[in-house]
Amino acid sequence: MATLISGFRGALAFLPARRVGPVLLAGFALTAGSAGAVAPNSLSGDLEGLVQQAVAFEHGEGVPRDPSQAADLYCEAARAGSAEAMYSLGWMYANGRGVARDDAYAATLFEMALAKGHVGAEKARSAVGEYTGVVPDCLLPRAADRGFAARDSWDTRKYLASLPEHKKKVVEMITTLAPRFSIEPRLALAIATTESNFDPGATSPKNAMGVMQLIPETASRFNVKDSYDPVQNIKGGLAYLRWLLAYYQGNVALAVAGYNAGEGAVDRYRGVPPYKETQNYVRRILAFFQRNDHPFDARVVAASPALQALKAAGQ
Repeated sequence: MATLISGFRGALAFLPARRVGPVLLAGFALTAGSAGAVAPNSLSGDLEGLVQQAVAFEHGEGVPRDPSQAADLYCEAARAGSAEAMYSLGWMYANGRGVARDDAYAATLFEMALAKGHVGAEKARSAVGEYTGVVPDCLLPRAADRGFAARDSWDTRKYLASLPEHKKKVVEMITTLAPRFSIEPRLALAIATTESNFDPGATSPKNAMGVMQLIPETASRFNVKDSYDPVQNIKGGLAYLRWLLAYYQGNVALAVAGYNAGEGAVDRYRGVPPYKETQNYVRRILAFFQRNDHPFDARVVAASPALQALKAAGQ
């Protein structure tokens, strides 16, 4: 079905907006008439430039082709109100280009573009199934929107300057991507340096791979197709860490113990498992991060039953 979308990429035009479902309206101020929406015929030069950059990375026009980077740029522009970016990102999800294929995400993005009058969106929308209002993670409120940056004043630039050149690019990726997953950069860096010392090609004896040392099961769980691609790997690791922080309601020690030993082991022992490796791992992360709690998004997953039992027992 998704291959049908490729014929629908048309020129951008703005028509009278139609009503969008309540789930979409509740989540975003991007549709026509919503507070804070960008008027379709008054897109700023910066926003137009952002879309043009995304197109260049998508097609390799003057820059190396990088669909993943294109998707990130389209998402940023979609957040700012660009109908063309909404449509283009929907097309990428419908076809699995640079992102894992997801018709539900595509339907939402096409619906958003259609509400702003994009002429190609209606045909594309009809080809991807039912609209449910679910959205890609990149369109959810970012960490900065929740004040995470204010909690952690650690100087990432100073840390970056202290590193050898071959590590700087990976560290820059982590510090850029972490807030998009509601993760404070210092915690993400603590995980990455402990796991692989920022080596995209690292492989452990347990077949954990890449910067964030994802085992195949975790990579599959978080839609990582190539664990040795640093961007995919970092995004997968951050998605898992965000899930763990929600599962353990911001308890950093339990979340990072889960990252190392699996949440099953943490639940079974109702705390950091008595494994020397895991206990040393947790100590090292906390020494770098220097806080025991972290903001979390309760919408990601329900709290761990083991954590709930501990709280009920007053522990």
